Amino acid sequence: MSVYEVLQVIIPSAIFFAAPLIFTALGGVFSERSGVVNIGLEGLMTIGAFVGIVFNLTFADKFGALTPWLALLVAMVVGIIFSLFHAVASISFRADQVVSGVAINFLALGLSLFLVKKIYGKGQTDQIQVGFDKIDVPVLSDIPVIGPLFFSNMYIPSYLAIILAFVVWYVIYKTPFGLRLRAVGEHPMAADTMGINVTKMRYIAVMISGALGGLGGAVYATIISRDFSHATISGHGFMALAAMIFGKWHPIGAMGAALFFGLAQSLSIVGKTLPFLKDVPTVYLLIAPYVLTILALAGFIGRAEAPKALGTPYIKGKR
Repeated sequence: MSVYEVLQVIIPSAIFFAAPLIFTALGGVFSERSGVVNIGLEGLMTIGAFVGIVFNLTFADKFGALTPWLALLVAMVVGIIFSLFHAVASISFRADQVVSGVAINFLALGLSLFLVKKIYGKGQTDQIQVGFDKIDVPVLSDIPVIGPLFFSNMYIPSYLAIILAFVVWYVIYKTPFGLRLRAVGEHPMAADTMGINVTKMRYIAVMISGALGGLGGAVYATIISRDFSHATISGHGFMALAAMIFGKWHPIGAMGAALFFGLAQSLSIVGKTLPFLKDVPTVYLLIAPYVLTILALAGFIGRAEAPKALGTPYIKGKR
């Protein structure tokens, strides 16, 4: 197998696995740039995956090919609703943001598994039959060398995730909304004195993180697992959180880190088809994404500078 053939296997697979992480990590960027720690990304992905699969199974006969897209939208809406639990606890009631996020993770998993058992009478859902189709991007897929690597045999949500990273960068760094968002995350009192509603901005940021977390979970379940069980998400929300930190709370950095983790995940799946990895025990390939996550954080967490007010509740009129 030539180097180019190896790249044809690895690159599309890496982008494929990175897409859910990119969506969720971008949601984390919004929340934490506003000063609200969001450990609950795992729970948001879990509830998004559950809703996406159940909606697909329930309405596939009615909506046909449109079903996967509607499932993503519904998962985003439910993700927003679910994130409000975290927002109310951590912003309005000024509860410990880490504890609130952990509670969201437990609530999402417990509630979704309870509902799966009630609806389907077993520990997991059925496999969905209507999903996203792989596409070749017109014109771009015909470009020599890079066309087959980046623009052939790919899913549309994978491209949307990468495009969204640049959109989020523009919103956070080039718009008045982004300036306000960063202000409340760096110095909420100064932002308050300038007429910015700190509570409102933080609520909006957490709700956006809920939408993108739910979207990430639904994309993962709809494209990769194609069903829902207790092990569907299985740490991917924490990987997205790690990607956000590894990317230094920057949208493009988070996307790059998510692509790195997506590469690690893809190697755990396609490694046996590659000459230089076929003799590596399967268990090592399966744990590689999580080991790389730990190593990445161990190497970069000390150098990454979080927003100054991250994790600090804001009480109007008090420093």
